[in-house]
Amino acid sequence: MVNRKLLNSELGRPGLEEFKKIEKVPLVIVLDNVRSQHNIGSVFRSSDAFIAEKIVLCGISATPPTAEIHKSALGAEFSVAWEYFENTEDAISSLKAQGYKIISIEQTENSVLLSDFKTAPEEKYALVFGNEVHGVQQSVVDLSDASIEIPQFGTKHSLNVSVCIGVVLWEFLKKMGKV
Repeated sequence: MVNRKLLNSELGRPGLEEFKKIEKVPLVIVLDNVRSQHNIGSVFRSSDAFIAEKIVLCGISATPPTAEIHKSALGAEFSVAWEYFENTEDAISSLKAQGYKIISIEQTENSVLLSDFKTAPEEKYALVFGNEVHGVQQSVVDLSDASIEIPQFGTKHSLNVSVCIGVVLWEFLKKMGKV
């Protein structure tokens, strides 16, 4: 059986202006000092694919436009809303004031496994992902409503942040009944 790849024109994807009008999932991705612009670009692409509301870039996280972000984002930096905060704690305070539940994706004493985390249909979530080496700052974990961790079974203690975001976004979309 031949299984022909679909052409991009056959996928039925919205154009940029149409995408901006689509109702987004009430998920905000917060990047706490993510240093790799390639990771940041990948986050834009995943956020576009899973119609996240916006990305909040904090601290040393680069902001568009840069060639490195564009290389991974492939234009998603133009479709996904974003904002920048110099201080992650300020971003968290702002999001809390807007009614978001703050969830750090981090291994903590009381973290809940991603598979066990329960979402509520009326809630808006801000998912905080940390630096590639140091993770989410403790001061940000302290401000969070909960911590989630992805179960892992190998010798490494973490996933690449862009991979982690893809896993968590997909799982949240399922839990929120969007797929």
